[in-house]
Amino acid sequence: MSAPESPGYHDRKAEYLTRLRRIEGQVRGLQRMVESDTYCIDVLTQVSAVKSALQSVSVGLVEDHLGHCVQDAVTSVAEDGEAGRAHAREKVAEASAAITRLLKS
Repeated sequence: MSAPESPGYHDRKAEYLTRLRRIEGQVRGLQRMVESDTYCIDVLTQVSAVKSALQSVSVGLVEDHLGHCVQDAVTSVAEDGEAGRAHAREKVAEASAAITRLLKS
């Protein structure tokens, strides 16, 4: 059983980096808003936008993990027998734990 050569998001890495840089800019904008005493509701509106953008990135990463890492682990079951099944269970448990953390945040 071999580990994937690259993370599940590898093919979309540039897209994720672009989105994260945009979010970084939004966070810097929030800092400027607070520094300039912007009205509370306007700041909260921008906080909501940042949170939504991060959730979107998170959902994409989960989809990529399921479609790459978990799928590869499930596929390895035929080749690796019990070791493959254990690996597949581990990957599913990782995904479940990550989803749980996302839902709690």
